[in-house]
Amino acid sequence: MQPVTPRQLEILQLIQNYRMQHGYSPTMQEIGDHLGLTKVTVFEHVGALEKKGLLSRGAKHSARSLQLSDDVELPDQQDMENKLPLAGRIAAGNPIEAVERPETIDLRDMFPANGNTFVLEVSGDSMVEDHICNGDLVICQQRNTARNGETVVALLPDGDATLKKMYREDGRVRLQPANEKYDPIYVDDVTVQGVVIGVIRQV
Repeated sequence: MQPVTPRQLEILQLIQNYRMQHGYSPTMQEIGDHLGLTKVTVFEHVGALEKKGLLSRGAKHSARSLQLSDDVELPDQQDMENKLPLAGRIAAGNPIEAVERPETIDLRDMFPANGNTFVLEVSGDSMVEDHICNGDLVICQQRNTARNGETVVALLPDGDATLKKMYREDGRVRLQPANEKYDPIYVDDVTVQGVVIGVIRQV
């Protein structure tokens, strides 16, 4: 790939990420708004990238016709494919608020980063008998249903989230800890946000 300026690289990365998220390219105005540039400046950078053969526009230069050339390989493209979002912390004791954090965890080939997988950092010791300890990372598959006995990310009616084994029984839900120090949580219903498919211990 021909050398580009840092700003031109930002524009290429923005176009690529936008197309992956939305299925179409951003407009010149949207690129300018995102990067804090005037529309004129964006046109200048796009023109330079076209001359380098790294970017192309449709014949009629429609608003969303920007496309990266096939030979464009962005420096962090492979890394981003191997990263999973760190969505927050999950209670393994008393329920706590699940807080979204804009971070990523690079797990390479251990788990599929397919958009349906996320990572939570465990806070608490209520699942230690299942070898899920405070500070561990649990890999979760995003699902809204679970079988009895699966370890789930459960959203309680009060809005708190907790990590427990789930059992549906006698018209209610039992969220069972894996630590004899803790009592089960009984609720009429829960919203399942994901099911644990792996655990990573941070050393």
